[in-house]
Amino acid sequence: MRVLLTGGSGFIAAHVLDILLDHGHSVVTTVRSQQKAKAIADAHTSYGKDKLDFAIVEDIAQENAFDEAVKSDPPFEAVIHTASPFHFNVTDVQKQLLDPAIIGTTGILKSVKKSAPSVKKVVITSSFASIINPFKGTWPVHTYSEADWNPITSEQAVENPAAGYRASKTFAERAAWDFLEKEKPNFTISTMCPPLVLGPIVHYLNSLDGLNTSNQRIRDIMQGKAKDEIPETGTFIWVDVRDLALCHVLSIEKEEAANKRFFITAGYFSNKEIAQVVGKEYPQYKDQLPTEKTPGGDYPKDGVYKIDNSRVKDVLGIKFRSFEESIKDTVKSLQAVGA
Repeated sequence: MRVLLTGGSGFIAAHVLDILLDHGHSVVTTVRSQQKAKAIADAHTSYGKDKLDFAIVEDIAQENAFDEAVKSDPPFEAVIHTASPFHFNVTDVQKQLLDPAIIGTTGILKSVKKSAPSVKKVVITSSFASIINPFKGTWPVHTYSEADWNPITSEQAVENPAAGYRASKTFAERAAWDFLEKEKPNFTISTMCPPLVLGPIVHYLNSLDGLNTSNQRIRDIMQGKAKDEIPETGTFIWVDVRDLALCHVLSIEKEEAANKRFFITAGYFSNKEIAQVVGKEYPQYKDQLPTEKTPGGDYPKDGVYKIDNSRVKDVLGIKFRSFEESIKDTVKSLQAVGA
């Protein structure tokens, strides 16, 4: 299958790219610069231009940003859209978070409809942020599934960057489903809704400074920043990036994934458990790590929400990696870039 992958240098997309190539697909990936394209090309020298090529899209929040990128010969049959801003160092929530996420998502759908009639499937990286109800806390009586939507309003969205991030994911995903309903394009949509994404980084793209937000907690624990007190876990569910990437690829390969949301999580974890796994697998960090007596980082006393991830298992046939394997492989990948 000929596939357009957006945001190819991102943490999740780098793994999606590897799986697409491994499954024999032909890929064009969008990147923001020639330098990023070169880094990816240099790491995949066994693939010719017919299997791996690039399109430069400098700013996904510009109108018509993807108009040229969606045109291809041979034409694309599927699009996997992972590009979206995710960081909390923002000063203008509307301009830096909401607009790029919403315009980026609707923009690519419009471009595909207008200029790539051969595309039959579009997969969009959304987030548990579009499922969770942030106003309910840990909500132990509730079971989250694809049926849930974050009820955040546009007024609440601009109150702070964390609310802005959650809202950007919610509004962008809603905009995608609205587009499907109103525009009736000749492609289907599948959305991926992962919580915290842990797992190994692709070293040629990432440094310890440019680490994805979810993995920063593992780096900080390795570096001794949780020795006296373990930070609060915040979101108590996770998925390994390789399993999430595989879900993206399976969603273009399996007919049954069409027009479905997927809540992609392997289960529960706490920051305290990260420290325990690091200590067990890598005894050399023992002196930097918290001990059993160190406060913080545990599950809340009154419990935490339940999860229903049966759709991912039933429709995509995913078997999730274990937490231990994910943390162990993440640490190894961080050591490779100097942790």
